[in-house]
Amino acid sequence: MALTLAAMLSACAFAPGQKMIMPPTLPETSTDAGDPVSEVQIPITTIDLKLIREQQAARMADTKTTNDLGLFAKPTPYKLGPGDVLQITVWDHPELAAALGQPQPNAKPSDAAPGFVVDGDGNIQFPYVTKPIHAAGKSAEQVQREIYADLSKVFVKPQVTVRVASFRSAQVYVDGEVRAPGAQSVNDIPMTLTEAVNRSGGFTPAADQSRVTIIRNGTSYPINVADMIARGKNPSDIMLQPGDMLHVDSREDNTVYVMGEVNAPKAVQPTHNGRLTLGEALSQAGDMNPNSADAKSLYVIRQATSDKPEIFHLDARSPVSMLLANQFDLQSKDVVYVDNSGLVRASRVLNLLLPAINAGLTAAIVTK
Repeated sequence: MALTLAAMLSACAFAPGQKMIMPPTLPETSTDAGDPVSEVQIPITTIDLKLIREQQAARMADTKTTNDLGLFAKPTPYKLGPGDVLQITVWDHPELAAALGQPQPNAKPSDAAPGFVVDGDGNIQFPYVTKPIHAAGKSAEQVQREIYADLSKVFVKPQVTVRVASFRSAQVYVDGEVRAPGAQSVNDIPMTLTEAVNRSGGFTPAADQSRVTIIRNGTSYPINVADMIARGKNPSDIMLQPGDMLHVDSREDNTVYVMGEVNAPKAVQPTHNGRLTLGEALSQAGDMNPNSADAKSLYVIRQATSDKPEIFHLDARSPVSMLLANQFDLQSKDVVYVDNSGLVRASRVLNLLLPAINAGLTAAIVTK
C-alpha cells in the first residue's frame, strides 16, 4: 500500500487540469505527430510598484499622443455645398417669392425643402441675377452679399435674406455602440465629437468610451473619451469633418478571461471607461478559491504587440498585494490564471485512482 501511495503521489505531475509549467514555454514548431520540436521561452515579469509606475507613465504618453492628433479645431461657419437648398427672400417683392416654389402636400420628411438647390457644379440661379452665383464653399452670408450686389442694379436698396432651408451636402457617419447609428447631416451647429454622439442617441450601456475611433481620409485616429473627461479635456473641442466616420467599440470586444482556481471562471468586460484592473477582474470572477488556489501563483498572460507573449506574476498571499492588483491595468484579451496548489493536484490524482484501488481490494478480498 505504501508503494502504491508513493506511485500515486509521484503522478501528481500528470494531474488533470491546467498547471503553470516553469519556465513557461510556447511550441514554435512541431512534428506531424504534434510533438514539439522547438519552443520559445516566455519571460515572466513581477508585478511590483516599479511596473505600476511604468504603466501609469505609458498611459500619460498615450494621452499626449491623442492631444497631438490634430483633431482639435475651432468651429467655423457652415460652408455650402452641392445639394443644399437655400431660401432666398427679397422683401417687398412678392413676385420673387414665387420662384421658391410651394411645399408638396405629400412630401416626405427626407424630401428637400422648397428653395434654390445648389447644383452639382456648386452654383445657384436667381431672378435678375445675370449669371449663376457660385455658392459652394461659401457661407450663406457671402451669398447674400453677392445677390444684394446684383439686385441693386435693378432694385433700389433691396432687402435680401439668405438662409439654408435644407442641409444635404455634407454628412458624417456614426456606427458602433450608439443608440441610433447612421448618417448625420452637417449643419450650422458645429459637428463636434460630442454633437455627433448626441445626435445618434448617445452611448449605449455596452459602449467602451475609451475606444472611440475617427476615420478620416483613410487614417484612423483613436480617441479615449473617458480619459479626456477625467483630465478635464472637453471632447467637444474635437471637430469632425464632412465624410468622417465615428466608430464606438463595444466592451464585449475587449473582454478579459479569468481562469483557474477562482470561484466563478468567466469572461470579464471592462467598465464604460475601458479600464479593468487585475483586482476588479478577480472580484467579478468570485475571487480566488480558498480551498484550491495557490495564492502565490497568480499570473496574467498577454499577447504582446511583438511576436513573443508576456507573463506577469503576482504573489497574492498577503492581502497587501491586492493594492498592486487594484492598480495593474489589464488589456483586451488578457488571460488571468490562478494556479492550484500541490496538495490539490495530489487530491485530484487520488480521486482518479481510488476507484480502481477499491475495485482491486474488493476483488482480492473476494478471491480470498
